[in-house]
Amino acid sequence: MGLLSHRVERSEIRPGDHIYTWRAGYTYSHHGIYVGGSKVVHFTRKKEAGTTGLDSAVAVSSILSQGSDECPTFPDCGFQLPDSGVILTCLDCFLRGGALHRFEYGAPPAVFLAKLRGGTCTTARADAPELAVHRAMHLLQNGFGDYDVFENNCEDFALYCKTGLLPAAVAAGDDDELGPGGIGRSGQAASAVGVPLAALFSTPLKLLAAGPLGMAAVTAGVYCAGRYITDIGVRKDVVKVEVEHLSAHLGWRRAEAQEPVKKKQPEMPKRLLPLKRKRER
Repeated sequence: MGLLSHRVERSEIRPGDHIYTWRAGYTYSHHGIYVGGSKVVHFTRKKEAGTTGLDSAVAVSSILSQGSDECPTFPDCGFQLPDSGVILTCLDCFLRGGALHRFEYGAPPAVFLAKLRGGTCTTARADAPELAVHRAMHLLQNGFGDYDVFENNCEDFALYCKTGLLPAAVAAGDDDELGPGGIGRSGQAASAVGVPLAALFSTPLKLLAAGPLGMAAVTAGVYCAGRYITDIGVRKDVVKVEVEHLSAHLGWRRAEAQEPVKKKQPEMPKRLLPLKRKRER
């Protein structure tokens, strides 16, 4: 396990693994669940949002949105319901030429804090691999709600598939309170928010630090502490939600399911024509 992330070879991954790849020179990472057969289920913006090229958080290329006609790996690459952000692609289209990394679960606190940035590991324990695959395939057919960079992104999707955990506020249907700092489960989002917050909140402490090294140490300490308290394995406001109950529990229903059922008009009884009597000869 490296300080930045955990790079693996394709032969090392197994169905149910939480995998990711870095984009734009380690600026951000895109996450998904490997379901076997060189296929990955991951989460992006809904197809109807018009993001056929770039996603504001994961920069999904056109081959992911329109890859079903171009992908040489398998014909179903790019399968995505029109009103869902969950998509099935081949491993090649998921990686887009980038390196393959595996997200680590059950990381000791010391290892978690030693990571240079979030979005690579968690202290939370993962469920069985087959359960992660089951959740991912179920959400492929039922959706995972609306994509949000900070509150419901690709890493949040993969974390749920692996652990079944959601913040209690989200599970209660309160989207306004997502825990510390308004962040979902994503360590990557916590890192993005944590850097400016660390610089802000550590300013008074910097006055007590001697020299640039002391100031840097204080800022790093505040940053690491912020990452740790927002980790899904540490937070106390998370609950387990079964994937079969997720849509009804959170109101993440597909559009057609929300349409009112048209009431059938009562059928008028058919009038029977009187039978004509045969003339007697």
